[in-house]
Amino acid sequence: MAVAPPENGTPPEPARPRSGFDRYFEVSARGSTMGREVRGGLATFFTMAYIVVLNPLILGAAVDGDGQRLAIPALAAATALVAGLMTVLMGVVGRFPLAVAAGLGVNALVAYEIAPEMTWADAMGLVVIEGLIIGVLVLTGLRTAVFRSVPTQMKTAIGVGIGLFLTIIGLVDSGFVRRIPDAANTTVPVGLGIGGKLVSWPMLVFVVGLLLTLVLVVRRVRGAILIGILVSTVLAIVMQALFNIGPSVVDGVSNPKGWSLNVPEIPRTVVAVPDLSLLGDFNVLDSWSRAGWLVALMFVFTLLITDFFDTMGTMVAIGQEGDMLDEEGTPPRAKEILLVDSIGAVAGGAASVSSNTAYVESAAGVAEGARTGVANLVTGALFLLAMFFAPLVVIVPFEAASTALVVVGFLMMTAVRTIDWSDYEIAIPAFLTIVLMPFTYSISNGIGAGLIVYVVVKLARGKARQVHPLLYAVALLFVGYFLRGPVESLLL
Repeated sequence: MAVAPPENGTPPEPARPRSGFDRYFEVSARGSTMGREVRGGLATFFTMAYIVVLNPLILGAAVDGDGQRLAIPALAAATALVAGLMTVLMGVVGRFPLAVAAGLGVNALVAYEIAPEMTWADAMGLVVIEGLIIGVLVLTGLRTAVFRSVPTQMKTAIGVGIGLFLTIIGLVDSGFVRRIPDAANTTVPVGLGIGGKLVSWPMLVFVVGLLLTLVLVVRRVRGAILIGILVSTVLAIVMQALFNIGPSVVDGVSNPKGWSLNVPEIPRTVVAVPDLSLLGDFNVLDSWSRAGWLVALMFVFTLLITDFFDTMGTMVAIGQEGDMLDEEGTPPRAKEILLVDSIGAVAGGAASVSSNTAYVESAAGVAEGARTGVANLVTGALFLLAMFFAPLVVIVPFEAASTALVVVGFLMMTAVRTIDWSDYEIAIPAFLTIVLMPFTYSISNGIGAGLIVYVVVKLARGKARQVHPLLYAVALLFVGYFLRGPVESLLL
């Protein structure tokens, strides 16, 4: 965070590093402390630990072209392992408080669109190929150049949109906002709680936790978000013990008043031996012959576009939240951050857990004061421990962790004031970028729509020279991305 100069106008001297460790990670230089980094790392872990449970459920529920399933215990162990290693690598190489884990959305694409056309090993091989391509784009400087070609105010809009996206994720995951069952017959697709009412104990946990966190944030209590998560989790454990609420789905039968994912119960066992049998189970060649080169190419393209721009938007949002962007809206060590992200895609495919990517939930850690890669060392270590202590990880329910997402969404939304809403040439693309992320549940959709409209508006105003040449190529790629359905139907 920037430090105000003294009254005599002399700029303050930068904080002197206390050790080689401090100097390498720039802890003092970025105005942070070890305490803030640890709190931030803890907050980030608790807000995204659900992926250790959710990713196996998504991938494990699908079957490949041979009717085979991936073992859920092995998926859970590999998910935690890769998330831990990649998060630590991001901290050491990128030195940025940006955690990495299996990407939501990408895992569903792999599970329900790609794997049914081939084997699991083939599908994960395509993920590896996609990661390698992104890595080459980073090393050649193209990915960084594309990022820098995006106007600063559009980058701000991306951060604001991700804030709203986080908010809707938190509200939906907590059950506070739900899809209306007969939405096809109504004009309102979602509503409050169950039938417009808050009638379950898990919802009460979320509401109490959110109010507590907001009060702590307003009073500027250190560790407000982390305290909110922990207190909400304790309340959830008490509620479960008293009322035996159970999960939202019991033996295939819906239980609307149940916990969204994790049931907050004290586990009978604490330590479990991880199953790492899925590591290295991928194939980069067979998919092209089995599904056809055109199908495989379209899958790789879709994965590429999603990963390419999701991480760009996420690192802008995190940098914006922590006041770590330069005048052009670029975070420090952007090339290294993007390189580690591409390695995460390769590692995720090689471990059969789908592409690993930067997590916007890292904003929870930044809100707690994290500014460096030290927070990643904490988050990564906890993911590695989660391989052995998976029963403890699943104690924290969505209803407790989601409070952080809503609060962080508010904090990220505040940057909207820096966009010039009187200039329609930037305001309209910014508006579409912001609203389409939460409304389509996709960061890439928001970025793509915003950049396409930005280019179109500039051309319509006769200001083609104001658009960076790379943005024309990016806009065309996104046109192909949005039209991939018709293109596939015509060519396949």
